[in-house]
Amino acid sequence: MKGLCILGSTGSIGQNSLRVLSGLQDRFRVVSLSAGRNIDVLAEQIVAFRPSIAVVAESDSIAPLRARLQARNFHDKVDILAGTDGQVEAATHPKVDFVVAAAHGTTGLVATYRAICAGKTVGLANKEVMVVAGEVITEAARSHGVEVLPIDSEHCAVHQCLRSGLHQEVRRLILTGSGGPFLKVSRKQLDFVTPEMALKHPVWKMGGRITIDSATLMNKGFEIIEAHWLFGFPSSQIEVLIHPESIIHSMIEFQDGSVMAQLSVADMRLPIQYALTYPERVSANGNLPLLDLIATRRLRFEKPDERRFPCLALGRSALEKGGAMPCALNAADEVAVEAFLAHRLRFSDIPRLIEGVLSETSESRLSSLDEVLECDKRSRERARELVEDMAGSRTLV
Repeated sequence: MKGLCILGSTGSIGQNSLRVLSGLQDRFRVVSLSAGRNIDVLAEQIVAFRPSIAVVAESDSIAPLRARLQARNFHDKVDILAGTDGQVEAATHPKVDFVVAAAHGTTGLVATYRAICAGKTVGLANKEVMVVAGEVITEAARSHGVEVLPIDSEHCAVHQCLRSGLHQEVRRLILTGSGGPFLKVSRKQLDFVTPEMALKHPVWKMGGRITIDSATLMNKGFEIIEAHWLFGFPSSQIEVLIHPESIIHSMIEFQDGSVMAQLSVADMRLPIQYALTYPERVSANGNLPLLDLIATRRLRFEKPDERRFPCLALGRSALEKGGAMPCALNAADEVAVEAFLAHRLRFSDIPRLIEGVLSETSESRLSSLDEVLECDKRSRERARELVEDMAGSRTLV
């Protein structure tokens, strides 16, 4: 039986991972759970799965969590830790074999890196880890003989398709995306998009930032970068297509013109189970949804419009320029999205702010985790300055 750590256990991926475990109880034991400030959900998870370690974002949440456990008559021994140090201890615990890295943004970056250095297999649901520190993470995985398995649906699909051929036989990777809620909205109308409108994703139920990134197509820019580091293909061999039905999660095209696609219902439990049980394929046993091909009826594809959604081009450009660019891209995007959700920036300001930060960013290589974290810090500071400049120069609707 394998020991499991979940970084980001109270988020969407974390909760779905625990649901998947209901069908894999003979294979996994939860050793550690790490969350943010949602201590009510974390308390329920501790009672249900009895981990040895539980981690909260700040130390001031430890006492309230203990109180909630006592109120549930839970008296098992569990070490409750806080912050990055707690995450690292949870992810590197001697009884942990597999780490689900699903913490928000760069929150779990250090713990994910340390887990890899400790020889743990990583199921990566947090694409920001590869965006900001792809070279550092990839090198650590290579040197420690660790496998990084993608959990996000697009890269999990590519991983599955690549099992059907050799790396050198591949002509291109084709990442698909729903296109978000504004696929047919004009550039002028994007100025008047509100956070409430942008949070209504047509297919997936996700957190705030990733939903906005889907609406701007920045998530596809991030996925190009992640695909490069996960699979070793250059930007020129990675394409994005809009696929509104979200049935085909990605494809690969071989040199002979054959195309291999992975199809499934849009449900994150499927890629989670794939990663957890790889290289096996375990029966769904009625626990996972099956695809009804008859009901699917049609599959549509179109090229994304980078004039209306410039974040996609910014992502590709950051990968091609390399160095600190992807790290700055992620930091600027997170700050811009936070400002948009707070009604301080317009939807169309998001790519403008990111471009402003990138224009001041060095292309120098980030060769260590410390350098990555410093670049992230500087880029966030500059992005916040630009938010103040941009928000102060106009009245938002």
